[in-house]
Amino acid sequence: MPRYEYRCRACGDTFELSRPMAESSAPASCPRGHEDTVKLLSTVAVGGTASTPAPAPRAGGPAGGCCGGGCCS
Repeated sequence: MPRYEYRCRACGDTFELSRPMAESSAPASCPRGHEDTVKLLSTVAVGGTASTPAPAPRAGGPAGGCCGGGCCS
């Protein structure tokens, strides 16, 4: 079940709640009993290693760069 982070506007505390995605926008009460809370945007950290390396760019195809390659030479 996803965890959502909230901040209480009354006391400034932040807290997390585990709830279904369908209830992510439902009001949440602060652990201190305040009702004026706001859902925070959470950052997601993804770690690990790739099991296979990324493919090399094709000859004549986009090579990366500022706009996908080719047009900024």
